[in-house]
Amino acid sequence: MDFLSLAIGGCLGSVSRYFISTKVEPFGIGTFIVNVTGSVLLSLIVKFYILDVISELVLYAVGIGFCGAFTTFSTFGYETLQLMLNKKYLLAFLYSLGTAIISFITVYFILVL
Repeated sequence: MDFLSLAIGGCLGSVSRYFISTKVEPFGIGTFIVNVTGSVLLSLIVKFYILDVISELVLYAVGIGFCGAFTTFSTFGYETLQLMLNKKYLLAFLYSLGTAIISFITVYFILVL
């Protein structure tokens, strides 16, 4: 059952990421939204699991399956490189730093506070 829940979650996560990434402009904003939203969702899932609100099956399906397929470090890296190759250095810096900082802050507030 764990494998099936991972597979279903992964399928839904990758389709959701594709949908958001193709519907949101300008370049890179879709990936930013996906990565920050995925960080928030994973933090909530972990917190609910720690508090015994959700089962291990939900943790696997949503936390590992969905969030693992939904968020995308490889696309983030590719888009940052594309900005740099197009000589948009400040935007590349702000995009990469902003993604990391906002994701970390949301995770911190959900899990620690």
